[in-house]
Amino acid sequence: MQKTVTDDMEAMLDILPPRIRQPLSRQKDVRNLLEVIIDLGRPVEARFPGREMELDSKEVEEADIDYVVTRIGSFGDDNRAGIERTLHRISAIRNRQGRIVGLTCRVGRAVFGTIKIIEDLVESGRSVLLLGRPGVGKTTMLREVARVLADDMNKRVIIVDTSNEIAGDGDIPHPAIGHARRMQVATPSLQHAVMIEAVENHMPEVIVIDEIGTELEALAARTIAERGVQLVGTAHGNTLDNLMMNPTLSDLVGGIQSVTLGDEEARRRGTQKSILERKSPPTFDIVVEIQDFDRVAIHPEVGEAVDALLRGTPPGTEIRWLDEEGNVKIDKSAVDDGKVVKRREISSKAQPVKIYLFGVNKSRVTQAAREMGIDAVMVENLRDARMFITSRNYYQRKPQKIRDAESMSIPVYVLRSNTPPHIRQLLSTIVSGGAGKSEYLQKAMSEAEEAVNKLKENDEEEVELSPQSSYIRRLQHLIAQRSDLSSRSLGKDPDRRVRIYKEQK
Repeated sequence: MQKTVTDDMEAMLDILPPRIRQPLSRQKDVRNLLEVIIDLGRPVEARFPGREMELDSKEVEEADIDYVVTRIGSFGDDNRAGIERTLHRISAIRNRQGRIVGLTCRVGRAVFGTIKIIEDLVESGRSVLLLGRPGVGKTTMLREVARVLADDMNKRVIIVDTSNEIAGDGDIPHPAIGHARRMQVATPSLQHAVMIEAVENHMPEVIVIDEIGTELEALAARTIAERGVQLVGTAHGNTLDNLMMNPTLSDLVGGIQSVTLGDEEARRRGTQKSILERKSPPTFDIVVEIQDFDRVAIHPEVGEAVDALLRGTPPGTEIRWLDEEGNVKIDKSAVDDGKVVKRREISSKAQPVKIYLFGVNKSRVTQAAREMGIDAVMVENLRDARMFITSRNYYQRKPQKIRDAESMSIPVYVLRSNTPPHIRQLLSTIVSGGAGKSEYLQKAMSEAEEAVNKLKENDEEEVELSPQSSYIRRLQHLIAQRSDLSSRSLGKDPDRRVRIYKEQK
């Protein structure tokens, strides 16, 4: 489905004073207008994608603000108003006496076709939480979700519309929500009560809610989910780990609690006595991080992702994006040192993982691998190994065996302690992101070798490599060192990378 945009631009222009409306309507890209800023005592400012402009050098007067206010709906407790039967939003700035001294007139657009990238998720019947920075399109996507579920899936959909952003101002909702029903909220503090009222009075199959932001709203969302109603909503936060650290909203993903273990249990787990654990099943089954208008990162099993993050293990993440032809591309991936890399599915026919152990208890590693169903072989010859596992103490001393492994481009994994929990955690990381990285590693090493050859054969003074994880960067540094070239790492993760260069004489 191609994206179709409706913006009711004429309705927005009609509420503006003539001296503002006329120069604005003459702009060639007026259809791309984002918002108009009207502040008392300042020139009017119009904002477009990538540019801002003053529409008139004359300062705004009270009469200009009054002109707009008399042509829009009433302001609620959140200082937001709208234009009836449109999605436009007008937000007020007041002085200490409550008088309006500024207006932000934001253009609202219905964009049909925005959920193609996650359509299968919302149609699955599971609850979906959308995260992302302001302005990235969460509410636009939420509006389209309501329409698709109501019209295409014939489900009973109720929208809890706190600021009338989803279905527009006025008693008649905007056509962009299709046959979904809309419940308005008198004041933002009552949003949680209307959420519960929607379930108790109107028998919805789906509830759509924008901007879950308080503890009461998070509790109401859990109550709704426990009654078997599908939830699709947005919350404040850009990523899953942001949400986990938010004490008000962490219940949406299961909640985080500190647990004190007994001495015996702590020894058995090989952890400190105080640990963090997920408190309960998550309210939302799926979390979608909207990275850009046509790119998302998906956590398809929120409970497992939260547990992994609490253990310090990167969760498996599914990356989706739209190509130039509008086709959905999917990359099921794991996160390694802040960088997304492809995950190889481990099948029963896969070759055994050949591991060289140095200063690590062999029987414990073998037993942990067996319990986890990992086909692993502990090799005695370093040349047969596909990966090298050592302890932190040995790695810090850097004996010859570790230097040999690095010089042979064998990935080196450092175990925090020789306890079964840490061994299982490391093996889990290797299976999800390490064992399948030989092709990825080879590509990174080839890039470093090509850079070395380029520096030796041409007049170039330096070559910058692609961002890599820390252990791959170490191997690239070794390649430069063997070739009598200098190198250093620059940038911050996940964009930290190696630069290889000729030393100035």
